[in-house]
Amino acid sequence: MPVTTLDCLPFGQQALITHLTEKATPFRRKLLAMGITPGCRLQVIRVAPLGDPIEIEIRGFHLCLRRSEAATIAVEVCHS
Repeated sequence: MPVTTLDCLPFGQQALITHLTEKATPFRRKLLAMGITPGCRLQVIRVAPLGDPIEIEIRGFHLCLRRSEAATIAVEVCHS
């Protein structure tokens, strides 16, 4: 399966987090504290009209991320 980043997914798409990229270093702890960890399944709920922020559902709650933060989260698209 191809690996991409969270900011490239369309709304409604489900994916599995594979890893955080090196660009996530400045806010890695923040992402991990919010439950964004490898192996978690997420779904893109909606994207703001201008593309920033992105709302996702992960671990049963909704979370909004800046596009720059989402670009540091590598995901594997789920096809189900």
